[in-house]
Formats: sequence, C-alpha cells, structure tokens
Amino acid sequence: MININNISNGMTIKIEHNIFQILDFKHVKPGKGPAFVRIKLKNLRTGANIEQTFNTSVKFEKANIEKKKMQFLYADQNAYNFMDMSSFEQIEIDEKQVGDAKAFLKENSDVELMFYENELLGVILPDKVVLKITKTEPAVKGNTTGGATKDAYLETGHLIKVPLFVEQGENVIVSTKDGKYDSRA
Repeated sequence: MININNISNGMTIKIEHNIFQILDFKHVKPGKGPAFVRIKLKNLRTGANIEQTFNTSVKFEKANIEKKKMQFLYADQNAYNFMDMSSFEQIEIDEKQVGDAKAFLKENSDVELMFYENELLGVILPDKVVLKITKTEPAVKGNTTGGATKDAYLETGHLIKVPLFVEQGENVIVSTKDGKYDSRA
C-alpha cells in the first residue's frame, strides 16, 4: 500500500478494480477544512482521463506493470501481430486494444506492450516516429503565407497537416503524443 503523500507522476495504482496511471497531482491546503490531493488519472484499461480528489489519509494499492519490448510485424483484418524480441513468441492483438496507436505503427517498428498480471493494457509508442508521406498536394507557387499547411496522408493511412514545402514521398517525423508533424526526417 502506498500513502497518498508518497505518490509520483507516472506511478500506476489500483482503485476499485481499475488500473490507473498518475498523470499529475496537486496537494491543496484550503484556508478552511482539511487538506486534500487532486489527482489526474489515466485509466489504462479504457484510456479515459479523469480527475479525482482524495483526502490525505488515503492509501492506494500499487499496480505492478510489466513492459515487454515487441516488434510490430503486420496487421490483418482486425488484428495486429507483434513479436517478442527476446523469445520470438508472436502474439495477436485486437484492433480495439491497439487503439490510436495504429495510426503510427509500420511494419518492423519497435514498441512496448504494457501488461498487468498477464492482461494486455496497451501499446506504448516511442515519442516520435518516422513515416513516409504517401499522398499530398504539390505546393502552389507564391503561396508562402507564414504557417500555411496542407493535408498529407502517411503510409499508415493517417491524415496529418504538414507545411507547404513537404512533398509526396518524403519521410517526416511525427509526434505520437498529439499526432502532429514535427519535422522532416
């Protein structure tokens, strides 16, 4: 058990049979009444973010999360196939469990899978990935307005906004946190 005063960002805890990761917390000492802690949590099973307040006497059960390095092999119909890089064991994951990560998965890319007691919780992507632009409109000469962007489709089928100078066939670096163009590769 972990006392609420000993929590930290990134820690995983169990609350009412759900597994949460602490995103942020703040100790609040109001002028009147007892102190409390406001915590932003991410439900690792559903992906939902919530904010809750707890009094300072609460204790949480720590959830031990195991992370395994895996390589994404391929997707077929509604399943994504990964291989454990140490044992070469392959596992198949439902498209729903992969979630938004599918927009950044390309064959042979390295990821981590997160498990709690053999239950798959999700896919952890690197902060940034290199992907190829498969379709975008050519830049229009003379259209040099500051910060102008255009639509571009990545090799994964995901649509992003890129600066006008980025051409079809180029590799770009994309942030997996917000799904936005970062720079040319």
